Amino acid sequence: MEQSHSQNPTTVLVVEDEPFIRLDALDMIKEAGFRTYEAGGAEEAIRLLEEHADIGILFTDVNMPGSMNGLELARSVRDRWPPVKIIIASGQMTLRNEDMPRESVFFSKPYRARQIVGKLREMAAEGLGH
Repeated sequence: MEQSHSQNPTTVLVVEDEPFIRLDALDMIKEAGFRTYEAGGAEEAIRLLEEHADIGILFTDVNMPGSMNGLELARSVRDRWPPVKIIIASGQMTLRNEDMPRESVFFSKPYRARQIVGKLREMAAEGLGH
């Protein structure tokens, strides 16, 4: 039985297979005042979402090894946890709105920290304004 997510919009799950990029993203997001969880791939991310009902935002890379890439992860999260906000990033492809799950946003790498933090804050404010 799946947990009912309370979706704390100030808790972000960062999914990135490259350790240095993941650490940079985690530092940027923590410095902006958000709580974080981290995963190196989609399978670990799904497990964390199942275990931690406080995750309100998914921040994922597209290209990852394993059975599911970041875009497939985002679609799965949208289906299973509809209130979770989604940010997708990639340095190797550009996604159009119709390629992504509804209510998600895309950033090309290298992205600017202030762009990501600004979008996280906007998503958190939306999540708090039920």
